[in-house]
Amino acid sequence: MNAPVKLDALPEWQLSDLYAGRDDPKIEADLAGAKAANDELVKLKGRFVQLRSDSLHLGELLDHGIGLYETAVNGLWSVGAYAGLASSVAKDDPAWAKFEGDLRTRSSQIGAESLFFTLELNQLEDNEIEMAFKAHPPAARWRSWMRRVRLSRPHELSPDLERLLIDRSPAVANWVRLYDETLARLTAKVGKESLSLPEVLNRLSDPDVAKRKAAAQALAKALEERTPELALSMNTLAFEKQVEDRWRKYPTPAASRHIANEVDADAVEALEAAVVEAYPRVSHRYYALKAKLMGRKTLDYWDRNAPLDTAAPRAYDWKQAQGMVLESFADLAPKFADTAKTFFDKPWIDARPRAGKQSGAYSHPVTADRHPYVFMNYMGERRDVLTLAHELGHAVHQTLCQPLGTLLADTPLTLAETASIFGEGLVFERLLAGASKAERLGLLAGQIEDGINTVVRQIAFHRFESRFHAARFEGELAPEQIGAIWLETMGESLGPAIKLNKGYEHYWAYVSHFAHAPFYVYAYAFGDLLVRGLMEKRREDPVAFAPLYEDLLAAGGTRTYVEALRPFGLNPREKAFWTAGMAQMERLVDAFEELV
Repeated sequence: MNAPVKLDALPEWQLSDLYAGRDDPKIEADLAGAKAANDELVKLKGRFVQLRSDSLHLGELLDHGIGLYETAVNGLWSVGAYAGLASSVAKDDPAWAKFEGDLRTRSSQIGAESLFFTLELNQLEDNEIEMAFKAHPPAARWRSWMRRVRLSRPHELSPDLERLLIDRSPAVANWVRLYDETLARLTAKVGKESLSLPEVLNRLSDPDVAKRKAAAQALAKALEERTPELALSMNTLAFEKQVEDRWRKYPTPAASRHIANEVDADAVEALEAAVVEAYPRVSHRYYALKAKLMGRKTLDYWDRNAPLDTAAPRAYDWKQAQGMVLESFADLAPKFADTAKTFFDKPWIDARPRAGKQSGAYSHPVTADRHPYVFMNYMGERRDVLTLAHELGHAVHQTLCQPLGTLLADTPLTLAETASIFGEGLVFERLLAGASKAERLGLLAGQIEDGINTVVRQIAFHRFESRFHAARFEGELAPEQIGAIWLETMGESLGPAIKLNKGYEHYWAYVSHFAHAPFYVYAYAFGDLLVRGLMEKRREDPVAFAPLYEDLLAAGGTRTYVEALRPFGLNPREKAFWTAGMAQMERLVDAFEELV
């Protein structure tokens, strides 16, 4: 058995590439630079509409104006990224919370001055913009950004109302801040231990059932104590969203997210339908098989992610995790491994769990003229190795599309998850290839559970959000009502083999995505099933696949998901596309059943 991972030896990032500290004069300089670019842009107000019949000069003005806009964005996003990154590892420090909140307010005030820009661009007709691009070809590089801007055209408000929403957005964001800080301060009393949220969630995968149960019940109690604040935050944010959606004439609560993701509602509905139809064949069947293997008819919810082997799970130290990730990326193409290696060589990863650090994992792109930073809480388990691969997949993606610039590199969520999930898949293939029969059983279980968590569970989260927001139209929901919706949707997805014991009704409260980014969660399922299709294409012809895949990532947000997948012969608008992905998950359950 491997020795436990030494958490104190894990890397912490250094943010000095951004700023030396809260008092770094470069912060004020970058804010001033952003304001200066923004002020120059403001001087162009009205000119775009005035030149609508002068294609050449309109094209020149578009190129210049969007360039100024990107310069301002780079300055504001850089400072905002620093504040967010620094505060994410210091949620127990009020000074960082104040710094982040104050910067958000200042950035909002600066950005609000250029609010007119996209509104004025959307007064132009499609043919006028296209003629301007033809008359001044350098401006045509902004075509995909303009396409995304114009998606919101039917939902824009008057300039005064748009300004009002921007001016009050920092105050609304404080409800998200309250949610985050409440969870960051959460401690679960497990015996004599006091565990943070990441630590207690990790304990739910402990080989000892008594430890899992104690952790689960302690987390339930800790969440129950905090549900009044968390439910109030959720209710308030949902009501704020209702008001804005009504004014913008969005047909459903999820519509704004679909537009941001550049996906059709029909495609998301097809995805949801394909996953829900597969519940019995994938999650329900798998958990019944797992219960049988553990000698039980049903499993308590704290056994859902229990390891099949009662021995302590294998621990992977940081060097082992690094080696597996880099070797797996190199199997795809040397460029992917070389790019990922930079993040290990530089202090660009924060992996050490510690007090005040929030839960979760992400790769923050900052801006295209900076570099990404990777955030996670590494505990040394197999899932942590896969999480590292996931976030480094994001980091490689974000690095490859940097030459496009910040605006064009910005990728819709549905494609932004492509490289991350692909990275996980590559590492899993390496783990499985050298495994014994006994190890294969555990690895298949882990892969199936990860698939359930990424696809089935996230679609269940999406359905929970849909039902919560629908119910919120009738009035504020008490924590008990939210818990009832949670139990209903989770029960549907997990099936009869999982017992949702008392206390589980509070578990909705730790899923911060519901507050951070409503309807974000389906992107994980979208991305996972999309990657399953891509990985099948790689198996068919690995050599031909690599350059096509690199091209997909390097295109950033310049292509829609349909355009991005067309070179691979894949059509995500068809329900059959999503059904095929679920069939792959079903085959994993078949392979698992053969070993049971």
